Amino acid sequence: MHVMTRGLRRSTMANDHLSALESEIQPLRQQLLQHPIYRAVNTVQRLQLFMEQHVFAVWDFMLLLKSLQLTHTCITLPWLPRVRPRIVRFVNEIVLGEESDEDGRGGYASHFELYLEAMKQVGASTVAIDTFVSLLNCNVDIKRALGDCGARSGCIQFVRTTLSFVNSRKPHCIAAAFSIGREDVIPEMFRQFVVSLDRRSPGQFDRIRYYLERHIDVDEASHGPMALETVRELCGNNSARWRESTDAASTALTARILLWDSILKAIEQRPLSLVVTAA
Repeated sequence: MHVMTRGLRRSTMANDHLSALESEIQPLRQQLLQHPIYRAVNTVQRLQLFMEQHVFAVWDFMLLLKSLQLTHTCITLPWLPRVRPRIVRFVNEIVLGEESDEDGRGGYASHFELYLEAMKQVGASTVAIDTFVSLLNCNVDIKRALGDCGARSGCIQFVRTTLSFVNSRKPHCIAAAFSIGREDVIPEMFRQFVVSLDRRSPGQFDRIRYYLERHIDVDEASHGPMALETVRELCGNNSARWRESTDAASTALTARILLWDSILKAIEQRPLSLVVTAA
């Protein structure tokens, strides 16, 4: 009975810590959800420009996820069991969906590959991200590849922030940045704009529509809750870890706001063509 009571008390304390974290980062989250970028992306040309930069955030999402997988699952030989089976389950399940999701055509693809396909379909340039991946395939250091691929400064800074989480070697901070500062912050208004485009030009925007719908469905149904549970499991009742995780989440959200600011500035510098409104 005492063991059960202590377990319930620990669980309650961890929930309190998580609630405190979510409360503290709420202003930043609201700032992100209300960012003018979503209403500014209202032409095909602006969508192209947005995707050409946002794709770097889609790619570096996997940096955080694979870092968690390296730390908490066994992917070397000989295989050995890990001490946190719940986290093993959470991480492997998220990896399964993010790295090999259903592609909507009877096959499988990573969300990054789905996004690249969507970029090509809407006419967005993939030169910078393709060059970046090619350099990485040639074993060029990530920071050097970023500087040599033609990425905009906002993208470079965003990826560098993600690298700082990975290089911290603090799984709870990586999990916090992953679970709170990532793709689940793309609001419904942006999705509705893409739906409207697809209705006006059937077939030209169905891949980005599929990507958004798939990402929203998966994040809300499973990946988001599992990622938060991973943070809770890693931090437990350790106040120092919760403090570091809160700081990491705040830094991740701030980095996304700065990326949105950078993309918005680039968009506003382009001439405004035909505006498409959501229907």
